[in-house]
Amino acid sequence: MLEALAYPFFQRALLAGFLVSLLSGLLSPFVVQRRLSFLGDGLAHAAFAGVALGLFLRGEPLYFALPFTFLVALAITFVRERTELSEDTAIGVFFALSVALGAVFLAKARGYTGDAMGYLFGSLLAVGPQDLGAIALLLLFALLLLPLWGPLAYATFDRELALADRLPVVRHDYLLSGFLAVSLVLAVKVVGVLLVAAFLVIPGATARLLARTFAGLTLWALFLASLSTGLGLWLSFLLDWPSGASIVLLQALLFGLAFTKTLFPGGN
Repeated sequence: MLEALAYPFFQRALLAGFLVSLLSGLLSPFVVQRRLSFLGDGLAHAAFAGVALGLFLRGEPLYFALPFTFLVALAITFVRERTELSEDTAIGVFFALSVALGAVFLAKARGYTGDAMGYLFGSLLAVGPQDLGAIALLLLFALLLLPLWGPLAYATFDRELALADRLPVVRHDYLLSGFLAVSLVLAVKVVGVLLVAAFLVIPGATARLLARTFAGLTLWALFLASLSTGLGLWLSFLLDWPSGASIVLLQALLFGLAFTKTLFPGGN
């Protein structure tokens, strides 16, 4: 690890990874408890379409992916709230649309398809100084979600009672969807489009096996997201693996250990 820290590109990737881990660890419990895993997958494919559009227009892909994914997140929530369609149906529509658009844009981005591999699977070399600054700035904005943690947790466990108490549950649903979109796009360069949804699911799922309260679940998710990111990036450097695959494999290993603990609770 000390050898890896001597390289500026690894320092940037590690710092970016930890910054994104803070946000993903905060959001992951809501994704797990509200059963929004498919939403994360749908937004990841929206990010793919935004990245492909950026490559096609010869611009910075994440600058296109962020507004595109954010708008898709709001559109999914709008369709769910204003129609009788279920959430997974609304996600399925925009999921298919995003993949189709992404395929068209990527096919037209001649000469840039090689760049797409870093965005699909993550890369230690992908995070530049400007990316790090953008991630830090967007994270500060996204941390505005912290004062809403209590009301969001309340509605997560009893939506009807939260509505009866006149909490702005629908408005919070839009905000949560928007923050999920921001978190996914922030993590794209480190984890990659194809695996970024796991970044919002596995830490929370693992924490759910270990924690007894929602506060504990959140703290465990933050710790597990940060731990898997640090070790995963080091493993990526050591073995020359894609950074996203390394991080998600570590997350899956931690989930397996937590699951084993639940099977054999007397082994402590």
